[in-house]
Amino acid sequence: MQSEAALVALLVGGYSPFWLLVVASAGNILGSLVNWFLGRGIAHYRDRRWFPVKPEALARAEGWYRRYGKWSLLLSWAPVIGDPLTVVAGVLREPLPVFLLLVAIAKIGRYLVLAALTLHWMGG
Repeated sequence: MQSEAALVALLVGGYSPFWLLVVASAGNILGSLVNWFLGRGIAHYRDRRWFPVKPEALARAEGWYRRYGKWSLLLSWAPVIGDPLTVVAGVLREPLPVFLLLVAIAKIGRYLVLAALTLHWMGG
């Protein structure tokens, strides 16, 4: 939730909503892309202490992903389950273009809704 708080604070501070959305979305999508690449090589690194996803969370996300498929990536914006889903997409070899499209829809959509609510609340 830190990126959301930063986005709201910067919107309230008067910064350009367009550029805030571009930067926040790009950063979040790039973070998910890193997770996808980590997932591609997970067999070699899943037991390392520094690996960003706990085994239980990864197993839960893998079950979710196997059940709902690529469409589960539309929940990649969600706290707790979003990052493991993006790792599992790499593990299960989701094609990169499909991955990027669905993650971009989810991440940009989250920030658009948050920005719209913030700007509405501010009266602008």
